[in-house]
Amino acid sequence: MVASGSDQGTGRGRSVIRRLSSYAAFWFKAFAQPAIDLSLRTHPGHVTRIVESPGLWLSHDELEQLVAQLRSVAAKTLPADELTYGIFSGERERLVRAIVTLISEEDSGRPIAFNALSVMQVELDGAPVDVTHLGLVMVDPDARGRGLSWVLYGLTTLVLFLRDGLRPRWISNVTQVPSVVGMVTETFSDVYPSPRPEARQSFAHLQLARGIMRQHRGVFGVGTDAGFDESRFVITDAYTGGSDALKKTFDEAPKHRDPQYAEFCARELNYERGDDVLQIGRIDLAAARAYLFEQVPHRSLPGLFVASLFLGLQRLVLPVVHWLDDSKSFGTLRPRQGNGR
Repeated sequence: MVASGSDQGTGRGRSVIRRLSSYAAFWFKAFAQPAIDLSLRTHPGHVTRIVESPGLWLSHDELEQLVAQLRSVAAKTLPADELTYGIFSGERERLVRAIVTLISEEDSGRPIAFNALSVMQVELDGAPVDVTHLGLVMVDPDARGRGLSWVLYGLTTLVLFLRDGLRPRWISNVTQVPSVVGMVTETFSDVYPSPRPEARQSFAHLQLARGIMRQHRGVFGVGTDAGFDESRFVITDAYTGGSDALKKTFDEAPKHRDPQYAEFCARELNYERGDDVLQIGRIDLAAARAYLFEQVPHRSLPGLFVASLFLGLQRLVLPVVHWLDDSKSFGTLRPRQGNGR
């Protein structure tokens, strides 16, 4: 009996070591790769793959396979004739600035959920900045309720934030779904609009919203004839640019556990017309720390590992890293010019 218990303990120890090695390799590759292509076991029986700019470097066959996996998930909720919209088209130019997060069953390889982010360049205070658009999230109806939200809405932006040296990154989101409005509000910092009393529209929010609506409507399927209410960040008659199949009634739209988000959407959006809210926020150190402690399941070793890393960086290393890196801007600090001045 003692020997059996010892063997079991040894087996568990080896399993933990293997998982830690896998997580360490994941984060090392996230920092080292110029374009991300990472796989990680995020849930028991599920594998998550994050692919950055697949249209830029995947082979023709690999790109077709990835698009086919996305279509197989979307086909559970969209009509077949709608599977040519945006990333479903398979056109390389549409996938050059995309970042795909795909969750599959580990044993069968069957895809069950994805998030397709896009990186948009917008001008802010006279300088170009990248805004990560949270994009289209779809989950196989048979896989709902498995706790996938923390992966689909936060993991990829966390990886990008870490790889960028913990510099704050702007994010955007277009939706009419109360559960998504709540998820974005509770995951990121300085989100506007939201029903929270502290939500305020800054001039930065307004500049980014104007740039997104002027240059990037095609990213989220909004036609040129759709209106935009700058005071509320509401896109009116939004479902006229190829995303018609995603339009929902208020009753159909999934609700958040906190009723204030449903009340906010019911008050601000005309569902019969087909309105969306454009949310803009940031992922920064505070948002990343809250995400790890409040949304990542406690049993997730990568979350605990990175949480410890964050605390150490925040207190000891981060100020030094930012001071020594003169190649990128941070706040009011500007990168050194190429001529050495």
